[in-house]
This record gives sequence, structure tokens and C-alpha cells, in this order.
Amino acid sequence: MIRDATYPTGTVYLVGAGPGDPGLLTLRGVECLERADVVLYDYLVNPATLEHAAPGAELVPLGRHGRGRTLTPEQIVERMIEEARRGRAVARLKGGDPSVFGRGSDETEALREAGVPYEIVPGVTTGLAMAAYCEIPITQHDDASAVALVAGHERNAKETSCLDYAGLAAFPGTLVFYMGVGRAAEWSGALIEQGKPPDTPVAIVRWCTRAKQQTVRCTLATVADTITRTNLRPPAVFVVGSVVARAPAHSWFASRPLFGTRVLVPGSPAASKKLVRRLTDLGVEVISSPAVRVTEPSDWEGVDAALDELGDYDWIVFSGANGANGFLRRLFRRGMDGRNLRGVRLAALGSGAAEALAHHQLHADLTPRVFDPHALARELLGTGRVHRFLLVRPSPTAGSLGEALAAAGAIVDPVVAHRSLPVTEADPEVYAALRAGDVDWVTITSGAMARSLAELYEGGLGSARLACIGPVASRALRELGYEPSVEAAPHTTDGLVEAILKAVEEHRRPTMVPQSSRPRRRNTAQATLAP
Repeated sequence: MIRDATYPTGTVYLVGAGPGDPGLLTLRGVECLERADVVLYDYLVNPATLEHAAPGAELVPLGRHGRGRTLTPEQIVERMIEEARRGRAVARLKGGDPSVFGRGSDETEALREAGVPYEIVPGVTTGLAMAAYCEIPITQHDDASAVALVAGHERNAKETSCLDYAGLAAFPGTLVFYMGVGRAAEWSGALIEQGKPPDTPVAIVRWCTRAKQQTVRCTLATVADTITRTNLRPPAVFVVGSVVARAPAHSWFASRPLFGTRVLVPGSPAASKKLVRRLTDLGVEVISSPAVRVTEPSDWEGVDAALDELGDYDWIVFSGANGANGFLRRLFRRGMDGRNLRGVRLAALGSGAAEALAHHQLHADLTPRVFDPHALARELLGTGRVHRFLLVRPSPTAGSLGEALAAAGAIVDPVVAHRSLPVTEADPEVYAALRAGDVDWVTITSGAMARSLAELYEGGLGSARLACIGPVASRALRELGYEPSVEAAPHTTDGLVEAILKAVEEHRRPTMVPQSSRPRRRNTAQATLAP
């Protein structure tokens, strides 16, 4: 782990992860995660946030994760102090903001007494995020010039409540109750008893900023009955005040075309970055769980021999992003750079390979929209005097493109610049979500990924729709007994996203045709219920 004076060892960083959308994590929070040796994270933290952790960091789930044991608040503090005294940097990742109903003061007090240095990194608290993602203006010049954040569930150890319900009932603004599901009848009844009008509008917002965000509207008098009738469970916040009536039926967040959709993207974070970004922009909640581990090849002999003869090649063809990155890393490691590629044309089979080249300031001379080996061979052979091709592939065989080129008289040298090894241990949370039907789509971008997923999540893939980036992945799926729901055309990241988008829109369109008998989870994420 690389250190500098800004990140001394033995420091604890209390980092607010925000309400759930991983995009709301602050830049400072990302920096602390990247340099932490140990990450202790709450169960409400979106697992996608953990992708910012260093590859070798120890990730410790706290609470209801189904992995490891649940730690008490006292045990969590003991673990932080113990790790810091060993000289390790600790990121304590907390949902929302550490200083808003997050026990942050308890932990910092213990750290001070133990003499352990710490830093508090603020996060976006749920009450404020809800205002933006649900478009409920918690402060509004006509209705509310103030907002109060209130604990709906105080600590059991308290003999009497610290809340002044008479003052809250008369508060000239908006009330936002946290942790109020279990005691909704108690706090709503107390407000009414102290003079708050029973017909005061209330919005209950569950899983704020997540794909399963749900808004239920009621009144102060019907809060408890609404929770029972709709079977609402935590996490949820309650907005009490006339501003609730100003919110649109569907906010900008809930109006996105793929809102409420959960997609498993099993590629490595680096290779799937563009896909994740495109899906997230459309309203998808992405579940990341790599099914393939990318490593260096068993030896560099083939690549090194090709690098020694770069000037003899007319084209270098990269079949994917991982191969391009591996090949170029080896080139740089040997003291070479882009000047050594002068005179050699570069072909990228897919947007991932093209982006990998662009990241290293290299432009692909050819990026075909559709991968047809014979058509591509004709295109490559028809662009000038061509004698020799270097194919950077995940396997030592030339593949269909190499065979087509060789058949036309070209010299073809396939080399391997990376290995894709299957992950051997399934993520229990992902497996449970698949088995429960809580994953709508799974993206598959290679045959190796299809085989790894089928082995990892045997019996779980059948509950989700499968989206393949091209015919190779589709063929591998069929060989495993699964039928792809869609195949991208063109075979690119954008094509894959468009295929999912089109399929979802068709599925949501009203029709008289009976729906598939395949069991599907009930999507309540877009519901906005009236009392």
C-alpha cells in the first residue's frame, strides 16, 4: 500500500457513504477508501461503493450481510482501535453521514480516549438526498423556511424521550423522521396529540436513491395503518409537512427509462466501467460481482517475441480491453512507448478495446461495428499492402478471424497478453438475489464469463434475463442450456445497453398477449401510493 504524509498509518477515517447511490460518495471518501488497509462497512452501504477500495484491502461487513458475524458497536470500536495500533489505515464506511444518527460521536469519543488519530468525512444524509431524488422541497418559501431532522426511534436505554413533541407539532417547517417505521404510531400520535393537524401530508420514502426507491403518500393520521397495509419495512424516512403535496407524481429519478431495474454486471470494474456508467444514467441499479479474474499470462514469451519484431507487422488486432491493456503494459514495462508502434495499424474489436487504446493515447484505425470474421478480413486486407497480422487474443489459437486471414494468404501470429480465470467462490448476496428473482438482467460479454457464471450461480441464472454482447457469448450460453434474452447489435457496450432498453420498454408496454410464465419479482420501485 502506497503511503504519503497525507495518509499516515494508524489513522481511522469515518467516511459517510451517502444514502445508497454510489455516485454520491465524496471525492475525499474515495481517496480514503483507496488507501485503507481495512474497510469496516455498514449493511446499508451499497456494495458498489466498495469498488473504490484497494485490491488488497480487507473488507469487513457489519450487520445483516449474511457473511461473517454481526459486531456490536463496542466490538466495532475495539476493532478500529486494534487495527490502527497495528499501523493500519482504517476506513469506517457508514451509511448517510457519520454525524447524523450514525453513532459517529460515540466512535470518535472512543478513538480520542485511545489516542488514535481520526478524520470525519461527511456524506450526503438521506433526508437531504430524498429531497432531490423525490423532488420534495423540504424548504420552500411559501410552506417551509426550516427543516428538522428527527429520530423516530431513540435508544432503548433512555428513560424518557428527549423529543419535545409540542415544539415539533408547532415547528414552522418540515419534519423528517429517521428510523421511524417501528414506532410510527407512537410519534405520529404524539404529534397529533400536541396539535399537529391529522390531515398533514406525509411521504414515506424507502431505499432512497436506489433502484428500488419507493414513495408512499398518506397523512399523519394514517401513517401507522399505511405501514401495516403496504407491509413497509426499513430503511425508510418520513417527510411530514405541506411540502409533500408539491412533489410531482414521478420525480426525475423515477422517470428514467430503466428506473427500478437491477442488472448484474459480472465483468471486472475496469473493463465494465463504461457499461456501468451507461446503465446507471438510465436509472439502473448495478450489482457488481466479477465472475472472471483477469491476470497476466503464464509467460510473456509470445508477446516479447512480437514486440521485438513490431516493425514487421502491418496490423495489430486487439480482441478486447483486457488484452489491449496487458499488451501495452508489457510494452511500457520493456522501456518502449507509442513511438515503437509507428507504421503499424491498430484494429479494435469492440468499443472496450478502442477505449483501452484511447486511454494510452492511441487511436484505433479500425473499429468494426459488427464482428463478422470474413467481412472484417476482407476489410483489413483491402486497406493496403498487408502481409502480417498480430492478433492479441485471450487464447493462443488464431480464432475465426485469424483463420479467415490465413485463408486469404496473410501471415497471422496470435499472442496472449492476459488470462481470464474463473472466480471460484460465489458472492452469497448475489446468489441469494438471483435465487429470489431480485435481479432483472445479467450482462454477459464473453464465453468465459458465461461458463463462469453458470458454474458460480448454478440454478440462479434462470430467474433473470440474459443479455449477450455478441454471438460468441450467446453460443456459450446455449451450450450451457440457457437461452439469451437479447443479443447486442452492434456488438458493443452501447449496443448491449440499447438491447436491454428496447426489451424493457417492450415488456412495460401494455399488451393483450399473455406474459411469460417465468416467475418474475414484483417491481414496486416506481409505486407512488395514495392514502
